Amino acid sequence: MSQQGGRPTSSEDDWWRQLYDDATDDTGPVPAPDSLDDRFASASGTLDAGGPAPAGSPPAPTVPGPRPAAPAAPADPPPRPADPPPRAPWEPSPAAAAGPVTFPPGTDRPPQPQPSPPPAARTSGTAFGPWTPAAPPPPPTAPPAPEPADDSVPRASRLEPPPGPLPSPAHVGSRPPTYDAEPTALPPADPDELDGLVPDTVLDGARYGACTLRAASVRGDSARYRGEPRRDALLTARFGTGEQALVLVALATGGRTAPGAHRAAAEACRWIGAAVGRSHARLVDDIRAARRGDLKSGLHRLTDRSLGKLRAGAADQGLEPDAHTATLRCLLLPADPECRTRVFFGVGPGGLFRLRDGAWQDIEPEPTEIRGEPVVGFGSPPSETPDGDRLTMDLGIPTPPSPYEPAPEPPREPFRFRTSIARPGDTLLMCGTGLADPLRGERELRAHLADRWSRPEPPGLAAFLADTQVRVKGYADDRTAVAVWEA
Repeated sequence: MSQQGGRPTSSEDDWWRQLYDDATDDTGPVPAPDSLDDRFASASGTLDAGGPAPAGSPPAPTVPGPRPAAPAAPADPPPRPADPPPRAPWEPSPAAAAGPVTFPPGTDRPPQPQPSPPPAARTSGTAFGPWTPAAPPPPPTAPPAPEPADDSVPRASRLEPPPGPLPSPAHVGSRPPTYDAEPTALPPADPDELDGLVPDTVLDGARYGACTLRAASVRGDSARYRGEPRRDALLTARFGTGEQALVLVALATGGRTAPGAHRAAAEACRWIGAAVGRSHARLVDDIRAARRGDLKSGLHRLTDRSLGKLRAGAADQGLEPDAHTATLRCLLLPADPECRTRVFFGVGPGGLFRLRDGAWQDIEPEPTEIRGEPVVGFGSPPSETPDGDRLTMDLGIPTPPSPYEPAPEPPREPFRFRTSIARPGDTLLMCGTGLADPLRGERELRAHLADRWSRPEPPGLAAFLADTQVRVKGYADDRTAVAVWEA
């Protein structure tokens, strides 16, 4: 073959014999004849420069890939070398003159130069014809780093299941409830009274003093199915600041068949909240001083006035007084960490429970009960709020009503009141009938909530909501629960 690429005048194998026949002299004067290594390097360079081998040429042995070498990381990137000048096909490539490389152990092939990385077209093997370059061996795998000690990495980086209890089940008991577990219908809306819409679920929480508060109100399964609004209302409010602050949680339930029951419940919560808020300073003093009698009579008065306003509003709507009323249950929690007194008061049925040492205690007060946990106190001088309500009364005689407004009618349900001293680790639960009834009637629900709420840390808001929504067949009313964990 000529250097100009013309067709050969003799056999296509003559160029190979001219290069490797011992009878042919070298192209230039050298001190000693070239060795087999030199010829191998020259052939490799020739194939690098040219295209595929001519047809009929004898197959050459497969050249094993070079062993990867660990390159030293230079401080600065080296300058890019200039492009090499054109070379003849028989001249060795620059990579061939780089020096010898070590072959993998156990091979009897001659050493070869370490070539530069081939272009992408050569990796397929088609550019070399019968030549198939061997794949380079994979780089050595670094041994895995030893796992650090537990104290040296955060818990989230370890391959461990997350701590905490498993999620609450959808229901307890032998059979699932009749209704779907999720809302299916929205209540009807009046475009002129959109402020009266009630969300399906309300969730709240806080931490003050020595207690952690969780509160949730969820529409019942039957109301979700029929597209009725939630009749339960929930109010959480803080009055005052610092250790003088007082937290009120109010729960109200409208009549089952009364029109606008959800509005009556919301109004009852707002009115009792306003009355307690205006009197919170005196209430905090009475709670700290353990004036149980004063607290009972004063809160009774505030409750009567709030429900009296609710019944008075029925006349403005053309309703009977009993058609626009609600049950009401409240908790008072002082923010002072040194005060462990918890005060419950209200009107109507529901539940008041205490979880102590892993066991539930039903401490719902009877309507005529005046006894509670040992909170001893004595009467204090009469005093009045800006509205004229007397929080502390002499001999149980209430302050006469103002001549400018009618005296409120007594509530249809007897007043309920209880004070208790909290112990560390206690959980106090106040709830409406939607949760109190299944808690009293289903042992499995009591066991489940006792297990969930006896843990060292109170549940988060989402976990508490899931706990209160564990359903029991036969109980489909709204569920409203207020729980207080004592540190």
